[in-house]
Parts: sequence; structure tokens; C-alpha cells
Amino acid sequence: MKTLAIYNLKGGVGKTAAAVNLAYLASQYGRKTLLWDLDPQAAATWYLGLEPGIDGSVKKLARGKRDWNDSVCATIWPRLSCLPADFDNRNLDQYLRKADHPAFQIRRLLKEFESEFDLVLLDCAPSFSTVTENLFHAADLIAVPIIPSQLSIRSFEQMAQFLDDEKIRRVKLYPFLSMVDNRRKQHREGSLDLRSRIPNLLSTPIPYAAAVESMGRHRAPLPVIQPRGRATTAFEQLWLELAEKLHRQG
Repeated sequence: MKTLAIYNLKGGVGKTAAAVNLAYLASQYGRKTLLWDLDPQAAATWYLGLEPGIDGSVKKLARGKRDWNDSVCATIWPRLSCLPADFDNRNLDQYLRKADHPAFQIRRLLKEFESEFDLVLLDCAPSFSTVTENLFHAADLIAVPIIPSQLSIRSFEQMAQFLDDEKIRRVKLYPFLSMVDNRRKQHREGSLDLRSRIPNLLSTPIPYAAAVESMGRHRAPLPVIQPRGRATTAFEQLWLELAEKLHRQG
């Protein structure tokens, strides 16, 4: 089983849309996939046509008092399941800090899924917390959506610096350009600048597309509602890039 996290310290960069579309595409390419929605807003849960989880379930899961099978929900799409968020996710930091080795608890909990899923995809809240530290220790890869703007670039550099300072070598960061609007000079020039500055920037940019916003209205991934769209094609190419990186992880 592989674990892929979608994370950026900065919000508003297309993180949840990427998580949902990549999870859907992974399932379409034959991987039994679980999307774990760790964001209290439960946007990924909503996009997949599901309702937030039972109040208090996060606390019980974190403390080993609730079976994971009682919380995982199948979606209407084959091989794609979701562990829904609920508003209690806002307290997940507090629950993790009370455990032994708090930075490794999500990594421990993920072992429960090894016999059930080929891929667990983590949709992470845009914050820096104990949950975030858990992601760094639990994920095989972290895909980081970056808008070609200085604030987005700065948040990526802060994350990379933290990993370096803490000597966390296990996880690999793979940033990708997100919500790129080539009509804007700043985006065109910023994209070129990032490609020269970040050697492991993934080659597939995700374009800004109004169709992505319609995912919330249809409560479905983009490949379902617009299978031939430009953004859909980009997400599929991005998934293939990430799948190759995951495969190389061994």
C-alpha cells in the first residue's frame, strides 16, 4: 500500500480538488483507493457525494475505540472509498498530542488499511500542526499544489525547510503548478521561474478552469462531469506522473 498526501501550508491553491480528482483517477486505473478527508471543512467528502462522518468518530478512531470499517464509506464509483471528515477533525491535533509518539500516530493507524487498499490519499488542511507532522512521517509522497505567486512559493519553501531542519528524509516532496492562468503575465513568468528554481517540479500544470468549481454543484470528480475537458486531461497526466513516482518508491 502507498500513501500520497496532498498538502500546502497555504489555502486556496486547489488542494482538495486535486485530492478528489487524483483519488478518482487512481481508482479508474485499477487501484483500490481510500481518500481520507482530514480537513474539518469536509470539502473532499462533499465532492464525493458523501456526508460528514459521525460526530466524535475521529476521537474514537484516534484512541482505538472505533473500528475503521465502521467509518469508511464506499462511493458510487468502483474501487473508490472515503473516510469522511467531520467537524471534530478540528480537535485531531489535541487527540494526537495525548498519544505516545504523537508525530507517528497516523502512520500507525494507516497500517489498518494495508490489507484493504492499494493507495491511501490524504487530503490535508492548510495549516501547520501535529497533524501536519504526522503527514510528513506517514506519506510516501507529498504532492504540493503551487499557484505561481510569491506567497504560494514561500509556503512551499517553508515546508521544505522544516523537513530539512527536522532531518525527515523518508518523505519526498513533489510540487506541481496549480490553477495556472496563462492569460496572466504573472502566472506565465512565475511558471517559468519555478521550473528553473525547483528541480523536482512535476511537469504537468493544472490550468485554472471554471469547471473545477462545478464539482461542488455536481458533487462528483471532474472526469465524471467533464471527461474531455482540458483540466481533466491535465489531472490524468498528473496522476500518471505521481503513479510513476510512487512505483519508484519500491
